[in-house]
Amino acid sequence: MSRIRKLMITVVVVIVAFPVILGISGYFLFTRADMDPLTKADAIIVLGGEHDGREDYGLDLARQGYAPVVAMSDPYPAWDPVMATRCNAQIPGVLVMCLPPDPATTQGEAKFTQQLAKSFGWKKVIVITWRYHLPRSRYIFHQCFDGQVVMRGVPRRYDMGVLGWEAQYLYQTGAFVKAAILGC
Repeated sequence: MSRIRKLMITVVVVIVAFPVILGISGYFLFTRADMDPLTKADAIIVLGGEHDGREDYGLDLARQGYAPVVAMSDPYPAWDPVMATRCNAQIPGVLVMCLPPDPATTQGEAKFTQQLAKSFGWKKVIVITWRYHLPRSRYIFHQCFDGQVVMRGVPRRYDMGVLGWEAQYLYQTGAFVKAAILGC
């Protein structure tokens, strides 16, 4: 068999195998990521991202008595209608605050959580994000936050199609590598 033919076969195998391996491993690692059981905490931290119900989920958990504080990451433009209403939510006995992370990344959100924890004496937080973002968020929060973290995904389905999921798995994997390299 010629070298060119062997090279072409290798390229075809890689082109076919990579998405299959990424899809299978991504499904188990990200789409079916473990969530922690809900327990009472000092604060609920809602990470930025899609307005996919995460803000309402965090506020609902506070209404149910899981924490007396909801701190929402607010990297959005000032005119964002979702944040305008959620940041002004009035819940008896609950402090709702919205803060821009610096940098506007999960690392920035973990850092502002650590700063708030020092200021308010928090020992335990509930972190709300996409389910497929939980593994990376957990890793980053364990790097940057000294307290206990309860990781929860937004209770909803995400229908992205095969290519959308492949892109998400590739992004999450690359961002995981970046988090490991950069640290906190």
